[in-house]
Order: sequence, then C-alpha cells, then structure tokens
Amino acid sequence: MPLLALENLVVRYGEIEALHGLSLTVEAGAIVTLLGANGAGKSTTLRAISGLNKPASGDILLDGRSIVGLGPEAVVKLGISHVPEGRRIFPGLTARENIMLGASNRGRVAKVVLAKETDEMFDLFPDLKPFAGALGWKLSGGQQQMVAVARGLMARPRLLLLDEPSLGLAPVIVQKVFAMIGAIRQRGAAVLLVEQNARMALSVADHGYVLETGRLALSGKPDELWRNDDVRAAYLGGKTAKAG
Repeated sequence: MPLLALENLVVRYGEIEALHGLSLTVEAGAIVTLLGANGAGKSTTLRAISGLNKPASGDILLDGRSIVGLGPEAVVKLGISHVPEGRRIFPGLTARENIMLGASNRGRVAKVVLAKETDEMFDLFPDLKPFAGALGWKLSGGQQQMVAVARGLMARPRLLLLDEPSLGLAPVIVQKVFAMIGAIRQRGAAVLLVEQNARMALSVADHGYVLETGRLALSGKPDELWRNDDVRAAYLGGKTAKAG
C-alpha cells in the first residue's frame, strides 16, 4: 500500500476544472516529482492534498484511508506538511522562531525538546546556523527557503509537500536546496516535489509525473523521463540525441 494515493482527483475553481481525474502514488520514503508548465495543476495538486482545496470528486488516501474533507490542521496532524511556493516566513520573527513555529501542530512540546529539535534543524542546514537570530526580512531568498523547509520538518511529517523550492534562487543556492531534499529523505520522510527545474528535480527523484493542463501526460522513472524526447524538449532543453 502506498503512503499516498490520489484516485481520479477532480478539483475546480468555480467553473474552471484545474485537475481532470488525476491519479498518482507516493511510496513511503520516496521522492516523487511533479513536472509541468505553469497552469498544469501542480500546485493545485499539493493544495488539495494539504486540505487547502476541496476536491469536486475523486479521493486522496493516506495509508489507504481517505483524507478528503479534512482541513489543513487535521492533515498536518496526520503527518503531511506543506511548504508552499513563496516561502511565506514571518518577517518580524527570527529564523529560530520561525522554525520553532513548525511544531505548533504537535500540541504542548517541552521547551527543552523544542530547543533540541530546532538545533537539529540548524545541523541539517548548517549555512543557516549563523543567521539563527536574524529577522526573517533580513534573510536572503535561499536562507528563507531553508527556514521554510526546516519549519515544515518540525511538524515531523511522514510526507513533505514542496512547491517550487528553487524559485528565484541563484544556481549555487539551488544546488544546496536539492542537497537538502536528499537529506530530508534520510530522515525518513517522503517528498512530493513540484519544481520547474526539471533537470534538478529528476536528479533527486525516484519517480516522476508530468502534468499537462490538469491531466497526467507521462509517468516513469527519472531516467525514462530523461530519455523521452517530448520531456526533454519541453523541460530539459534538447532532444535525446543531443544528450552527452
């Protein structure tokens, strides 16, 4: 049984249907990436899973049990944490304070435990450690992204939903963000990754899905998608014959 399964999921915004019967799975401990152009339905998929968008039909199963109809707080408590596009950290709180907020879904956590777990996040993201006391608005985009992911991990998720973690970041920082995604897997969490940088996404993923206008167009192992001419032309900048 997969950790997460979407079955014929339909999501609408008013009269506009954003997802047209989408089905996919995420295995426990796996990294799965969703690829597709803007408007393909990638972020909508994550928002439906996390309870922000209510499906019109279809099902979302966690360990075989439906979570459709649950609100975001209930979904987080079941072990799904969502790091949305744009990071959305609190500018007037320090990096440490922002990260600690991620444990709020777990009820009353002893201060000593909270402090220890926050320190573990800075061990996981050592580049962030010197800025633990810096206010959110003073952090760079890459630092804010690390804070956002660390905050998501403080919920102790079994599944982390990451929406465009490399958006707007310099290439050297993008490399660090994707190294961070690999480290998350080592902590035992599965990752469902929405990412425009298809090359980087496929480099860390176990499986990939390609969406086109709310429908599943392709799925497969990263090397299979890498060799697909349509995928390469659309997302990777060239045909298979041009690949070294």
